[in-house]
Amino acid sequence: MIVGVPREIKVQEHRVGMTPAGVRTLVEDGHRVLVQGGAGLGSGLDDARYRQAGATLVDTAAEIYATAELVVKVKEPLPPEYGRLRSGQLLFTYLHLAPERALTEALLASGCTAIAYETVTRADGTLPLLTPMSEIAGRMAPQVGAHWLQKEQGGKGVLLAGAPGVRPGRVVILGAGTVGSNALRIAVGMGADVTVLDIDAGRLTALDDHYGNRIHTLVANSQTIEEETPRADLLIGAVLIAGAAAPQLVSHELVARMEPGSVIVDVAVDQGGCVATTRPTTHAEPVYTVNGILHYGVANMPGAVSHTSTFALTNATLPYVRQLAAEGYSACLRHPELRAGVNVHAGDITHPAVAKAFSLPCHPIPTN
Repeated sequence: MIVGVPREIKVQEHRVGMTPAGVRTLVEDGHRVLVQGGAGLGSGLDDARYRQAGATLVDTAAEIYATAELVVKVKEPLPPEYGRLRSGQLLFTYLHLAPERALTEALLASGCTAIAYETVTRADGTLPLLTPMSEIAGRMAPQVGAHWLQKEQGGKGVLLAGAPGVRPGRVVILGAGTVGSNALRIAVGMGADVTVLDIDAGRLTALDDHYGNRIHTLVANSQTIEEETPRADLLIGAVLIAGAAAPQLVSHELVARMEPGSVIVDVAVDQGGCVATTRPTTHAEPVYTVNGILHYGVANMPGAVSHTSTFALTNATLPYVRQLAAEGYSACLRHPELRAGVNVHAGDITHPAVAKAFSLPCHPIPTN
């Protein structure tokens, strides 16, 4: 199979869909790999390393899309890429379609098979391709929040660690899954006063057993969210429903009750955000202010630590890339994990959560 790796064009997206080691593996498997020149530079991977691994370097993304049977990316296609997708082509990348009608319609019109990293699902319900980036985004969230809490950045001037005789900053985390538990780990390490909310009491019990009285755990409901949100110096949104739009847990009114200079880092922004005032931002312009509250809504947070992120992501994606390269679309029929990843195929929506988001029919991929 011909596998293509284009350069990412999202603002300040420095990750790349495949490392030279991945290219070498595919070439050893008997495939041809096209890599757009400069695709790996943002992750510290120069063209020479791709050539040494056996890649064919091409100048433009147009050559990748016109030739490759399987396109491997990091982020969703942007408008300049929509028209390059074609019928029968496999696209393997993060998609996050639920809040993106224009992208969904473009994928449907193209006739391609679009496989989303974030909905590839194991039999136990875990999300192996979302997990590594969720871990990184979670670990980044307190770090990012601490930066924007500084007075010169427009924040309220609170140090999360506090100081002798001065209380530490209050961090409230909505969600105790992969993002939330990783955010918790870093926030506790920074010395913050941390409260985590989740609907899964068992998950809260596990965190309480691990951290003891260093954290506060609360079952998430409208009352506890209403009580905790205004107290937060830093509010971290870490809620996920695979493939679906994130539930809006924090209303405009609750945001207005937070103290001016507080910070919201909504990691759920990829799926629309769990805070009503959240909208996507970029690394070039990461924050905006609503009612005096700083909002950080960068939809590709891990792109800021691209070297770490590229290797963490491609370690997880390569086994699936090998299956797709070896078997083509048939891999989605034979392997349940990949079947769950298919969001769009041959002009149809195939993932129930995406179909529900747009009130459109769903045509699931058949099982063998």
